[in-house]
Amino acid sequence: MSLWRLEWLRLLRTRRWIALLGVYVFFGLLGPLSARYLGEIVERFGGGVQVTFPPPVPADGMIQYVSNVSQVGLLVAVVVAAGSLTFDAKPEMGVFLRTRVRRIWDILFPRLAVSFIAIGAAFVLGSLAAWYETVVLIGTLPAGATLTGIAFGLLYLALVVAIVAAAGSRAKSVLGAVLVTIVVLLAMPIIGIVESVGRWLPSHLVGALADLPGGAAVDDFLPAAAVTVLMIGLAVWLAVRWAERREL
Repeated sequence: MSLWRLEWLRLLRTRRWIALLGVYVFFGLLGPLSARYLGEIVERFGGGVQVTFPPPVPADGMIQYVSNVSQVGLLVAVVVAAGSLTFDAKPEMGVFLRTRVRRIWDILFPRLAVSFIAIGAAFVLGSLAAWYETVVLIGTLPAGATLTGIAFGLLYLALVVAIVAAAGSRAKSVLGAVLVTIVVLLAMPIIGIVESVGRWLPSHLVGALADLPGGAAVDDFLPAAAVTVLMIGLAVWLAVRWAERREL
């Protein structure tokens, strides 16, 4: 059995794809719904407090979706990726895999690719669900801007998977890889508080799907996209180097 087939079977049989798809599609359906009926929700559960909200605009549906998946969805994605990429966490498994390939890349690449495809597919399906429901409940979104926002979101998720791979090459457990990745991902928006720096950080891409349909310029996200591509290459290189030097 090839490592590619093994990885696909592991993803399917452990039902991890259900967790990914469920979270992203759920928030894709919930985001536009909460944006459309926010006033009614607050009025019903606000204990009699009356708050006046401006009429929702189509971009609000995507804003709600992004705000949810950038937290819960991202956490699920990191956990799923870490379960695959931290293959040395169990020394027996690490030895079994390493003795059957010539290069560590032959182990790492299928796991990187399958993790990203699964996470990226869940994100795209969730985005399409949010797009559809936004059109039905609120109004039309510009197709070009929305698709570009999805593409930037996929680029950011590719970096997330690459960071998990690098962390997994050093961590002694899946939990350790998850925690290191979360710390790195949280550090970027903190550093990005400085506006002149923030537009260059990969974390700036998180808001692309929310901002571009609302009229933001694509050029605003290009510096962050370029830095993200470089960081993906660096993270993958570190993952390979650290995995090669790791002692089981």
